[in-house]
Amino acid sequence: MSEQGHTTGNTPIDEKVMAMRIVTMPRDTNPYGTIFGGIILSYIDQAGFVEARRHGNLDWVTVAMDKVEFHEPVHVGDIVTFITHTTRLGRTSIDVQIEVEAERFDSHEVVHVTSANMTLVGMCDGKPFPFRESPCQSRHYPGERCT
Repeated sequence: MSEQGHTTGNTPIDEKVMAMRIVTMPRDTNPYGTIFGGIILSYIDQAGFVEARRHGNLDWVTVAMDKVEFHEPVHVGDIVTFITHTTRLGRTSIDVQIEVEAERFDSHEVVHVTSANMTLVGMCDGKPFPFRESPCQSRHYPGERCT
């Protein structure tokens, strides 16, 4: 779990935040008329990255994603929301939980689609970086990413 009192910006690390919201499009449908699961997985990966970036200006890479089980389909026109929060801070890695909800286009009903747990590692100069000990940004110009 998170360290008590630790915050990133004005948000406690374990507070749930909306990382992304997208509208599904016809190009992402499978032959059954619903959105491909792989499309949702790609967005889950992006949402995990958005959460990781709250902890440092690093090259965050996905190391693992737990089992993802789809409970409801996603349809064209649904608004899909990805809600994240950090569940663990390591020395060079973090664990992020992502909840996925879909708001139906026609009824506005909100359904739980799936959830996932990810582990991401902060990289700087091609190596895992202890992001909580010494900010990577201090070795670079403000706003410059690690490369």
